[in-house]
Amino acid sequence: MANYIFGLLLCISMYSTAHAQKTDKKLTNNLKELIAGFDGEIGIYVQHFKANKTVELSADTVFPTASIVKVPLLVGVFDKINAGELLLQANYRYRLERAYGGSGLMQLFKDSAQIDLSTMISLMLTYSDNVASIWCQELAGGGQAINPLMDRLGLKDTKVNSRTAGREKIWEQYGWGQTTPREIVKLMRMIEQEELFTPRLSSKMYRYLKNQFYNERSLSQFPAHIATASKTGSVDAARGEVVFVHAPSGDFAFAVLTKNNKDQRWTRDNAAEELTRKIANLIWNHYEPKHPYTAFDPID
Repeated sequence: MANYIFGLLLCISMYSTAHAQKTDKKLTNNLKELIAGFDGEIGIYVQHFKANKTVELSADTVFPTASIVKVPLLVGVFDKINAGELLLQANYRYRLERAYGGSGLMQLFKDSAQIDLSTMISLMLTYSDNVASIWCQELAGGGQAINPLMDRLGLKDTKVNSRTAGREKIWEQYGWGQTTPREIVKLMRMIEQEELFTPRLSSKMYRYLKNQFYNERSLSQFPAHIATASKTGSVDAARGEVVFVHAPSGDFAFAVLTKNNKDQRWTRDNAAEELTRKIANLIWNHYEPKHPYTAFDPID
């Protein structure tokens, strides 16, 4: 896989040099105005692929991923599947000692319940299941295997920190994982474009990412019939989301990451979550003036 990735990244670099991206000045200015006064740190990266335009606001600043780290975990698991070391249909036996708090359903499983890897991955991404995610991280070889893989993909700041030897101090600062707005969008684009593994495996990865239970943030700001793939992440002082949107004007993707937030409430009107919705709606209506969307407030 290493030679394949090296060749792929070389081609991407050559293509990028010949097709330099342009800054979307109007959207950049509108987003700057929208986020002014946010009580915390925020980074945004937006890329419209057909128009070849971007928005970069602290796009290379490192932020906590919270559960967005589950996207690199997905890639790590599929790297093992690609190598023939894991099978989606393989069964595993759940034990109560694996119970872990936070989001997800597996912590409610009975002892000795069986689950296959495909269902585990689905729970990790759709319901952001922490038990399934930690299990998938183990099966992928942990941060010791996933982090070098991110390096080979050119994602130097996208890392798994939790349960990874040598990263204890970094874990104290960023938690489970870390990334930048630009890098997590790049990783989503690689998955969507089937650049990491075979088309069959790549499309399977993307299908998992399209099933999102937590749809009250950015996804609530687009018409319901629009296809998207996304992952949210939340801890007390950081809320984030990465979204890939298949819009009428052409595909676009964006990431909104925050940290050191003053508002740490676990409510729908959390300041960072409210701001993320406004950002998503602004981006949609900027790119889709022929299909304007006035979103309703999320339903409790």
